[in-house]
Amino acid sequence: MALRTVFVFIVTGPYGNMTGRRRRAGRAARTRRQKHENSLRSASLRHLSQYIRLMKFLHQRGFTSTLLQPAVFTDTGRGLQTLRAIKPGHLVISLPESCLLTTLTVLNSYLGEYIKSWKPRLSPLLVLCVFLVCERHRGEASDWFPYVDLLPASYTCPVYFGDDVMDALPACVRRRGLEQREAVQEMFSSNQDFFRSLQPVLNQSTEDVLTYEAFRWAWCSVNTRSVFMSHRPSSFLSGPDRFALAPFLDLLNHRADVQVEASFNDATRCYEIRSVCGTRRFHQAFINYGCHDNQRLLLEYGFICSDNPHSVVYVDVDLLCDVLKADRSLDQKIKFLRENNFLQNLTISSEGPSWRLLTALRLFSLPQTMYHQWKTVLLGQTLCEEKEQWIVGTAKILCQRLLRDTFTALDKISNLLQQSEQPIREQLEVVMSLRQEERCILGRCLEVLDESLKQTDELLPCQQDADAVS
Repeated sequence: MALRTVFVFIVTGPYGNMTGRRRRAGRAARTRRQKHENSLRSASLRHLSQYIRLMKFLHQRGFTSTLLQPAVFTDTGRGLQTLRAIKPGHLVISLPESCLLTTLTVLNSYLGEYIKSWKPRLSPLLVLCVFLVCERHRGEASDWFPYVDLLPASYTCPVYFGDDVMDALPACVRRRGLEQREAVQEMFSSNQDFFRSLQPVLNQSTEDVLTYEAFRWAWCSVNTRSVFMSHRPSSFLSGPDRFALAPFLDLLNHRADVQVEASFNDATRCYEIRSVCGTRRFHQAFINYGCHDNQRLLLEYGFICSDNPHSVVYVDVDLLCDVLKADRSLDQKIKFLRENNFLQNLTISSEGPSWRLLTALRLFSLPQTMYHQWKTVLLGQTLCEEKEQWIVGTAKILCQRLLRDTFTALDKISNLLQQSEQPIREQLEVVMSLRQEERCILGRCLEVLDESLKQTDELLPCQQDADAVS
């Protein structure tokens, strides 16, 4: 479940200095920056009836906003734009508690008596999902219609993907995407009795209102848009309750290099966001969901972040086993790595294989007769030059295999795009962006590994035990 547990908003403008380093830009740099800024346009959305209705709804609940307006941007789509320059440390937005959609909102609604009396207790996530479905069904009769009406009609999260799109994902994301899809299906199917109990508040049959498609939409709405806000435990609900849907605030887009402070202020009873870096007038304000790579962003939020410094490619255990299948002690080594929690986050970046991946490969380079060294290798011990060269060579093979899979996936996506219509095209385009980024990372990593091998003198084959990797 994705919650925006780390909130980082407001940049020094999308094109300002956000690294804290000052450089004297030359004429060519200034020209490039000017062209980039000129190519990115925005258009205000505040005059559209949907946004007028939303702002009126929020103002009635005590929210006033003079710093931000909804706008559409050529590079990110819908977002929020600053109306005047914001200085570092200044309050950017303060959303009253009455504007937040939480489980308390639902418990105090027409659904409250049904939820409070239901046994076993329902989860906060389920309660919010059901409320969103019912409010969308009620249309303009809903108190929350101005907000629900602006929620996306569909999402580009894997839970929405059909099998063809799912198969185009990298192995690690595909596995987690399938698990996510199964979890949503299970939540839907296991609560049919509760859904049927809500018939008295619906003007159509529950089977027509609380469909899987509607429930999936609501689940994605909560999963991709809720902010982290700890609530007091409720005797009517089961499990931790940390969800809050925040109208207007959730129009903010993610960017990896922004910083802010954000939390619920118990004194003012508002969710407040304070700028760290400040931003220039008429530039876009951003939110940061945390230090997530693009695979995580796609899985949980349904989008890819360009120029993401946290981007990596994951090495799946099945791929490791296939590349190293000649090692007769492979099963024992896999078991040893798993027992030591060393099979997660084996990654490759543009700078090369991660320390965890190289360490795992060092273990694979050892024969079973050197079992006494396995633990010390996990603690960081390096090996002889010949084995280190083997490790680099094996990492190169892994890169090549991953790159081959990436090219195959890109070809498949290209073919599917010619046959598909919206919204399948949107899903494919997000997956294609992920795969294209993966191609760049693997290509640069191969260059790093090739350079590393060139710098090593030619070595004699490593004298290995009969049980060692061949």
